[in-house]
Amino acid sequence: MHPLDQALANESLFHEYVRNETRRQFFRSAGFGLGTAALATLGADAAAPAPQGKGTKTGIGAALAETHFPAKCKNVIYLHMVGGPAQMDLFDYKPKMQDFYDKDLPESIRNGQRLTTMTSGQARFPIAPSKYKFAQYGPGGAWMSEVWKHLPKVAHEMCFIKSMHTEAINHEPAITYIQTGNQVTGRPCLGAWMSYGLGSLNQNLPTFVVMVATPTNQDQVQAISARLWQSGYLSGEHAGVSFRAKGDPILFINNPPGVSSDIRRKTLDGLKKLNELNHQQTLDPETQTRISQYEMAFRMQTSVPDLTDLSKESAKTLEMYGPDVKKPGSFANTALMARKLVEKGVRFVQVYHNNWDHHGNLTGRMEFQARDVDQPCHALISDLKARGMLDSTLIIWGGEFGRTIYSQGGLSKTNYGRDHHPRCFTIWMAGGGIKGGVVYGETDDFSYNIVKDPCHLRDWHATVLHLLGLDHERFSFRYQGLDQRLTGVEKANVIKALLA
Repeated sequence: MHPLDQALANESLFHEYVRNETRRQFFRSAGFGLGTAALATLGADAAAPAPQGKGTKTGIGAALAETHFPAKCKNVIYLHMVGGPAQMDLFDYKPKMQDFYDKDLPESIRNGQRLTTMTSGQARFPIAPSKYKFAQYGPGGAWMSEVWKHLPKVAHEMCFIKSMHTEAINHEPAITYIQTGNQVTGRPCLGAWMSYGLGSLNQNLPTFVVMVATPTNQDQVQAISARLWQSGYLSGEHAGVSFRAKGDPILFINNPPGVSSDIRRKTLDGLKKLNELNHQQTLDPETQTRISQYEMAFRMQTSVPDLTDLSKESAKTLEMYGPDVKKPGSFANTALMARKLVEKGVRFVQVYHNNWDHHGNLTGRMEFQARDVDQPCHALISDLKARGMLDSTLIIWGGEFGRTIYSQGGLSKTNYGRDHHPRCFTIWMAGGGIKGGVVYGETDDFSYNIVKDPCHLRDWHATVLHLLGLDHERFSFRYQGLDQRLTGVEKANVIKALLA
């Protein structure tokens, strides 16, 4: 065909594609177009002198050439306890509550707070003191309950925030809020923001990996969906890649029976040419994402099997993580995998552990939950420390909100249930520029309201970004006419008392 005729044919095909494009597709494409412009703006921002000094060079495919200021860490392992751990049974010691057993929560303490539908119909709100004994550990005197057998040994490495708070009172908006900075779905999560801004440290592995650990007890698990590790309005390549516990770690990563690596390579080369032709005609950025993800999957065929092979780990290391370490899908197994992933250059590893939603039979289930995560978390901190990686790896542990001091349902001195509580909850962090042995914030005698140093989710997000060398007010993505940020538009403060 004559070149002019070919050009006319291509133009005709392009106009036909545009005519057939739906309204949703049009606005989606327009959004990515704005995103490209925003990326260029971010690059310019990164090149400009930062008020806090020159930053750190970022990785492969990063939106930023360098961070806004020197980063204190380069990797994150985020351990999310799905359901909301009861802070007063784990870390927030409230001895005065023993005198309030089965007495109603004073209205002056609840102060008209919105309740969930699970307890709003209760005639009473009887106080349920924790049945567990507590002791203090570390230089900051952090209180930890007797359910923790191993974590107290590394209390000097841990920083406890006892004054976390949120507006969300139900699971779906609350977990979305702490992961994405907004209660409405469709936003990028923290791992996607990190992938977008800082890029990869290993081109043969994803920048952002997600693992869902299976709890020993499964009485009241919450639904966990891939929307929690989505990229939102960022390019699809920044979404988390889910590693499975059984079968192939990643779906379709291995060649089908009878298909050799040479055939797979030829197939991908053919797909790449077709996708490049499509991109020339439509200029859809997601086509380029599709090409890069196909190539990543091919490269992972050699890198992922090495990750899942525990035979090279020493007997001492395996023993440190506990008896379940070789059980695929256990929290111990995922904790060791998390260490191996950051060791190989994965920027952000998210681990979800379910069944912390203790509306009833709390003491009958808490021991299982603590046993699942206690020794592996201690091992993760110790293992990273021994390998010289703790200073550059931030570990985060916590849920989406806390629990109420009053009981839901039946109450006895040895067993009770607790409802959702957004006004205060506890998380802990270790490594990655965090000051170990620190206890930040304080709650009242009922673990119901914050009385000192509140830390909103926005403040916490701003602090995590700061540790990564990112100014939360300058780190944005233009979408729907706005400079979107993880911390949103309301005021957020970096909690400097937590920084080493």
